[in-house]
Amino acid sequence: MVSIIFVDESFRSGRVCWIKDIVVAVTAENMEAMRSIIQRYRHKRISLAEAGATRHRSIFNGLKALAEDQPDVVIIHDAVRPFVEEDILLRVVTAAKEHGAAGAIRPLVSTVISPSADGCLEHSLDRAKHRASEMPQAFLFDVIYKAYQQCSDYDFEFGTECLQLALKYSHTKAKLVEGPPDLWKVTYKRDLLAARSVIKEKISQEICVVMNTKDEESAGHLLKEVLKKELNCVNVTSTVLDHTGGNVQKFPTDQCYSFICVNVVSSEFQETQKFLSTLEESGLPLLYPVVVVLVHCCDLTLAPLASKMESLMWIRSLAEDMKKRNVLLSGLLLNYSKDEQKLQESFQQGASIIAALVKERSSALAGQLLLA
Repeated sequence: MVSIIFVDESFRSGRVCWIKDIVVAVTAENMEAMRSIIQRYRHKRISLAEAGATRHRSIFNGLKALAEDQPDVVIIHDAVRPFVEEDILLRVVTAAKEHGAAGAIRPLVSTVISPSADGCLEHSLDRAKHRASEMPQAFLFDVIYKAYQQCSDYDFEFGTECLQLALKYSHTKAKLVEGPPDLWKVTYKRDLLAARSVIKEKISQEICVVMNTKDEESAGHLLKEVLKKELNCVNVTSTVLDHTGGNVQKFPTDQCYSFICVNVVSSEFQETQKFLSTLEESGLPLLYPVVVVLVHCCDLTLAPLASKMESLMWIRSLAEDMKKRNVLLSGLLLNYSKDEQKLQESFQQGASIIAALVKERSSALAGQLLLA
C-alpha cells in the first residue's frame, strides 16, 4: 500500500492506480479554494492537511494525516514539479522497499561554490562527484515518521532534505535513483509559460475520432486514416456513437482531450448536446482545455455553401456556453466531393485544420466555422 504527500497548494491529479491515498498540504486560508478545485476537477483519493510554517512542518502534518491507517511506503513530492511520471514513482518506491528510503537525483548543471564571509571564492565542488537532489522521494512509513517525530526545531525551521532526516534520525541510507529531465521546478513566471507549453504538447498527442458507423468506407474512417498519415507523431483512435442511448460505446482508456466528431450529429442542437453531456459525464477531469471539432461532410456541388454554413450557426452560441466548461468547440465543413482528387484534398486540408486546432487550443478559435 502506497500513499503520497504533495507539499504545495496546487497539484496534478493522480492517475497511478496503485497509489492508495493522496494528501495535499495546504495553508489554512487556501483550504476552501483547494476543496473547490478537488470537486470541480473530480480528483479522487485526496485528503487535505494543514500546511505548517516551513516545508518540514508541512510534511510532518501530512505524515500525521496518514498515521492512523499507515501505508507501507509513502512518497513525498513537490507540486512545483508537475510533470512527474509513473516510471520514476515506481522506481523510487521499489528502491525504498529494499533500502528504507530512496530519492530521485539529477546531474548538476552548474558548479556549486562556497563563498567566504567577505564574498570571495573559498572553494568549489567537483560537479562530476555531486548530484542535485530532486523529488519524488519515497520511504518506508516507519522510517520517515520516526525521523520527523525526533526532528529538532532547527531541522524543522531550516532543513530542506528529507533523505538527510532519514539518515540522521532513522540511520537509513537512501538509495539514489537517476531521475528524468522533466523533474524541473516551476518557480518563475517564465517557468509557468514553459509548463503551459509542455502541458499543451502532452495533451495534444492523442486524438479520438467519434463516428456514427463502423463502416470502413465511411467519412469518419477516411478522416481517421488521413489524420494518421498526416499527423504521424499523434496517436489517433476512434469510437462509435451508440444511437440507442446517444452515447459513445467507449471513451479512450487514457485521458484524451481532443475529439473529432464526424457525422455524429446532424444540424440538430439537441444531438450535439447529448454528445457533449456524454463527454462531461465520462469522468474526464476538465483540468485542461478539451478540443471538440464537429465535422460535417457535404458535397458543395449539391448544396449551396451559404445555406450550409447558415444551418451550422448554432455552433457559435453553443461554443460560448461550452467555453465556460473548458471545452473549445468549433465546426469544420468538409467538401465531400464525388471527385476522388478533390475529396482527398479536402480531407488533407481538414486534417491540417484539425491539427492546428488541437495544437493551439486557443479559446479565440472556439465557435469558428471552418471550411476545407
